[in-house]
Parts: sequence; structure tokens; C-alpha cells
Amino acid sequence: MNNLWNGLIYKTWSPIYDRLFNTGHFLNARKEVFSRTDFHNNQKILFVGVGTGADLERINHKELDITAIDYSYDMLKKARAKFIESPIQFLKMDAQDMSFSDSHFDVVIGSLVLSVVPDSDKCLKEMLRVLKPIGEIIIFDKFIPKDKGLSPYKKALRPLIKLLGTDIGVNFEELYGKNKDTLTVKEDIPIMFNDMYRMIIIRKLNSEDKSL
Repeated sequence: MNNLWNGLIYKTWSPIYDRLFNTGHFLNARKEVFSRTDFHNNQKILFVGVGTGADLERINHKELDITAIDYSYDMLKKARAKFIESPIQFLKMDAQDMSFSDSHFDVVIGSLVLSVVPDSDKCLKEMLRVLKPIGEIIIFDKFIPKDKGLSPYKKALRPLIKLLGTDIGVNFEELYGKNKDTLTVKEDIPIMFNDMYRMIIIRKLNSEDKSL
């Protein structure tokens, strides 16, 4: 996967994305994820890889300070059309190289984005960079189940699925290992499909955490 290919593939996905990933199990999963969140009006909130805005439909967006980014112009166009009268700021931006200053947001939400970007580690590092020291990152995504590898069947399918714009082989435990000096996991909750999809809440390590 690369940004150019993702731009092309999500141009194709954009007209039908909501019919596939904002209904049924996915809709119920999004509802569960955001039923667990408690946003406040004074918080600055960033949605990374906002897509068609499916997550934004689950929150009281009119009363929050929200910035939403995506690399796909076509997906952003769909999202903007849903929230014409909302103060949400929509920006076309690469999640692996954000233009925001350090420690800018109170909450960063990455929903089905780490499995889409070409470099999930780079994306996670950027999410951590723009997060305030006492902020939280909320991740909803698919990962290799804990303590398990990909089955031979999934290994064979993985290259084809990546051509469709997503990766079934992202290992969160490996991502954590690469960033364990800068983050801590607050919650890790299985959401659907036999623990394949998880809600993971991350915060930055502070000086007290590092001294423990």
C-alpha cells in the first residue's frame, strides 16, 4: 500500500463505503466504541482518517471542537456533505505526516486507519506527537489477535486484501513494542469478530510513569 494507491482505491470505495462499513456489525461496533467515550466542550478533538464521517455520526459533533483529516479527497467530500451545518474542520492531510504542532489535541481518534496507512508505526507516532501530555488516543481497528499469528489462509489472502486498501496483518503488540517508551495502554477491549477488532485507549507516558 502507498498513498497514491490509497487515494485511487478509496475514490472507488467512497460511494459504497457507508453501505459496507457503517451498517450491521460495523455500525454496532462504532456505537459501542463511542458509548464508552465522554467528550467535553473544552477539548480539542482530532479524527485521523475520518473517511465518510461514520464516527462523527455517533457523537454530539455540533458542540465540540473537532478537526477531521483524511488523505482521500473523495471520502472527505462525502463527510463534508453530511455535516454542512457543523463547525467541524475537514482537512485533506496525510496521517503519517500531519501539519499540526506538537501536543495540540486533547483526544485523537484513529478508527480503521492504522490498518490502512502504508506505515502504521509512523502514523501512531504522529498521533502521539500531536497529543497533549494528559490526552488520550482512541483506536478502533483490526489487528492480529494477541499471541497468534496469521493463519496460512490469511497470509495467502493478505497481499490481495492490501490491494483493496487495508491490511489484515497489523500487529498492535509490535507497534506497542516500538513505542513502549512513549505510551501506555489504558484499555484494550475486544469489539467484534473473535477479538480481531479491538478498541484500544492509549495515553502518553509521563515522568511519574517512567519512574515506576
